[in-house]
Amino acid sequence: MHTTTLGSTGPQVSALGLGCMGMSALYGEADRAESIATVHAALDAGVTLLDTGDFYAMGHNEMLIGEALRTAPAALREKALTSVKFGALRDPDGGWSGYDGRPAAVRNFAAYSLQRLGVDHIDVYRIARVDPDVPIEETVGAIAELVEKGYVRHIGLSEASVANIRRAAATAPIADLQIEYAIITRDIEREILPTTRELGIGITAYGVLSRGLISGHFTRDRQLGAGDFRAFSPRFQGENLQHNLDLVEALRKIADEKGVTVAQIAIAWVLSRGSQHDNDIVPLVGARTRERLAESLGALEVTLDAADLAAIEAAVPADAAAGTRYPAAQMSHLGTEH
Repeated sequence: MHTTTLGSTGPQVSALGLGCMGMSALYGEADRAESIATVHAALDAGVTLLDTGDFYAMGHNEMLIGEALRTAPAALREKALTSVKFGALRDPDGGWSGYDGRPAAVRNFAAYSLQRLGVDHIDVYRIARVDPDVPIEETVGAIAELVEKGYVRHIGLSEASVANIRRAAATAPIADLQIEYAIITRDIEREILPTTRELGIGITAYGVLSRGLISGHFTRDRQLGAGDFRAFSPRFQGENLQHNLDLVEALRKIADEKGVTVAQIAIAWVLSRGSQHDNDIVPLVGARTRERLAESLGALEVTLDAADLAAIEAAVPADAAAGTRYPAAQMSHLGTEH
């Protein structure tokens, strides 16, 4: 597996990263033993970037990754890089209470994450959403202090607007921006991606399979549990779902012609968007099982030529998806385009 550098100041990471959120939260029940085995399999395959958030099931995900790292062979553990989001406030009922980007909160969140992960530093640290009540300069400045003390190696951003990206980059070196990017989620191409490339900031792309919607495995009659985020996601509702799954079938025809899966086409497409720019886009795959991980890793062997890319564009034009990527209440917290 080839490696790339997150932006001009970030660490070297694998071509794909593993997004671990689904192992703990928002997509229904997950098998802990299988989740840990999947992390181990990812590390063994050369995946180095493990992404989490301190608010994923209120610390559960960090503790799971901590266990996976403790039980991994030393050689693999030493290569693992942690990417952590912080700032989202939760309550005991599992509710969400906004974001906290105050410097004192940044230090507090980091202290708990280091303990749960069982590490002496976090490789990339980022606020999950910019706190509207705290200047981004203060939040980033607090992370920069953690960098100076050795508790954090690199500063990242998540779902930030162009204005906040520029203000953050003027405060301290920014390694990457984590943001949703997929065949059916291309908003960043308008302003955000040109800005990050101008500033030498990498992209870690989450949602590359749109929470399973364009994985090729989501069926029209699938029933989602009450604890599954997708049960409330506009793209998975009624006519929106039917429309979006029609797009998936259009992708399936292209995948079948190449002898690969829909998921592999979708991941390879995101990889292709960064390949002409020093591989500045690292897709995060949200595999929860070794089987799905193996399928995702197969995308690294898929080459999309100009004809393939044109066919994908014709099958799924930009803005072809029906429904926003988050429910209305959550959309209001995004500083980016919807």
